[in-house]
Amino acid sequence: MKLSGRSHEVVTGVCVTDEHGKSEAFEDVALVTFRNLQKWEIEHYVDNYKPFDKAGSYGIQDWIGMAAVTQLNGSYFTVMGLPVHKLYQVLTHNFSVPMIITNIKKNDE
Repeated sequence: MKLSGRSHEVVTGVCVTDEHGKSEAFEDVALVTFRNLQKWEIEHYVDNYKPFDKAGSYGIQDWIGMAAVTQLNGSYFTVMGLPVHKLYQVLTHNFSVPMIITNIKKNDE
């Protein structure tokens, strides 16, 4: 009931370490807003989606995200637990990991 009708911050932290001991830690923050929830909706979610192993006790990718999240300021993936947009930047820029993306045509092709 504490999330119902309120906004809260989700902070996800990541640390990347390579085989040489170089490491970089970063975090990303998202603001999630839930509409007011009925007691039966919360009970349905708890009974059917077993959110006890999730940080914040919900998964935005579950039914509750579709049914109750009214606003998201930040990355959906940050709320899921891995800010892939920041991870991509760290891996490609700071660790020189080539990220090969196929099936994407450049504008001049």
